[in-house]
Amino acid sequence: MAEAIQQLILDTLDKQGTIKDTRTLVLPGQIDPAATHDAQIIILGALNSLSSREMITYTTQETLSHVLTQEGASIALNGSHEARVWAVLPLKGEGEPVPPKELEKRVGAETAKLGQANAFKKKWIAKDGPGLVKLVSEIVDQTQLDMREVDSTGTLKAGEKALAELRRRKLITQRKGQWFTVHKGPLFSTSIAKPETDLTVDMLTSGSWKTSTYKRYNFDAEGVPTGGGSLHPLMKVRDEIRSIFLEMGFAEMPTSSFVESGFWCFDSLYVPQQHPAREVQDTFYLSDPSTSLPPPEAYYKRVAKVHEHGGYGSTGYRAPWSDTESSKLLLRTHTTATSASMLYKLAAKCRGEEVDDDGLATHSGTTQTHKEDGEESDAFRPAKLFSIDRVFRNETMDATHLAEFHQVEGVVADRGLTLADLIGFMRVFFKKMGLENIRFKPAYNPYTEPSLEIFAFHPQLGKWVEVGNSGMFRPEMLEPMGFPKDVHVHGWGIGLERPTMINNIRTLVGHKVSIENVESSPAVAFHM
Repeated sequence: MAEAIQQLILDTLDKQGTIKDTRTLVLPGQIDPAATHDAQIIILGALNSLSSREMITYTTQETLSHVLTQEGASIALNGSHEARVWAVLPLKGEGEPVPPKELEKRVGAETAKLGQANAFKKKWIAKDGPGLVKLVSEIVDQTQLDMREVDSTGTLKAGEKALAELRRRKLITQRKGQWFTVHKGPLFSTSIAKPETDLTVDMLTSGSWKTSTYKRYNFDAEGVPTGGGSLHPLMKVRDEIRSIFLEMGFAEMPTSSFVESGFWCFDSLYVPQQHPAREVQDTFYLSDPSTSLPPPEAYYKRVAKVHEHGGYGSTGYRAPWSDTESSKLLLRTHTTATSASMLYKLAAKCRGEEVDDDGLATHSGTTQTHKEDGEESDAFRPAKLFSIDRVFRNETMDATHLAEFHQVEGVVADRGLTLADLIGFMRVFFKKMGLENIRFKPAYNPYTEPSLEIFAFHPQLGKWVEVGNSGMFRPEMLEPMGFPKDVHVHGWGIGLERPTMINNIRTLVGHKVSIENVESSPAVAFHM
């Protein structure tokens, strides 16, 4: 199949000179153009193979399409709820009206409830005594037609207003996609046969060497230098930042848990369960296993209470709490999930409780005692912690975005910390990185208040560029953990890739990265 698609691309280029839109291609064994997301993924594999041999070049075009939800797929197959209700009712005057209870037996309770409302609205059915009858002998099930059109094309001819209505009804969801424009490469050929690089015994025995095509030998080429290993530029930057943290007396947090629960990644940070960052468009959720083990029961209840009803001086979000949402397993979207578990461990030690050696303390299931408001603990000890590790976001990859990247994070916990302390500390930290001309801008984060964006002046660009985010963790996050009221925590984070790359992240990671540049590149200078 892969070779057939490669041949299709080469033959099309040979005839047309260029392929403006790969969605117009008809794949082998298909009768419709390759307009679907899955078809373009298959084509991408063939393009990468041909591009690696310099037979073609291609550019990527991003697009937004739609896919059916489970309910939408059911409607595409069986018809809309209103159409199913209409179908089981007799025409007025030609049969006994169907009572509501009987209707539920025929089509199901949910379809009966939703279908009646829409069918009445469209004047397909009416009440006739104690039952229901249909008013028209024929209908056009536009919802089913729309579902089938979205399923086959990813959109609707009716336009965005119709799509928005279907999204509101949760019949379709939006999906990021891509298609490609293809041109001939410097070594273009309509043959996908790979040239032979060696003359083998089998070729001599069979005589196939006589008709084989051979790759040219470059006798002027120098031998491969026998060099040793080398750190990737990202790792060099990582070591430089890590040295700064250690020099300032920070301890490194354990960050090996790439998979976190919704509780530790969001809920413990006082991120509302309705926050857009928790949507599947932004976060990778696990399908198997899909749910986590429960966190400490007493702490879990305190977090749920402050979200739903408020507490610790807050009114909360006043939104229903979902245990299901909290227990979902996901690829962590930030290392702040680790910071939350480490702060919980610190608060537990403050209360004299035992915590797992790994610092997570998430699966003990035991009931913890919690200091009431106003009670102080003399067991608290200040802490300075940092982490540098990978996080994952459901991003469309482009020149500045990856679905996987590194986050640098630091937290400082002590009594009586203020915003002035945070600003002063940030100036010292970034000065050690070579960034002295910095300024701060108020911002919003769900789990810090106040919050500050950090900007540095870039003389080459002639403008201020964002280099980090910071803030003071909210009482709604800290006090349910058990911290005394006068303990405040600073938190800040920066990306590792952004200050390392020049202008395109593909020059830093991926198959096109020059190994020579990796070996010869010095540690990054952050001076701006």
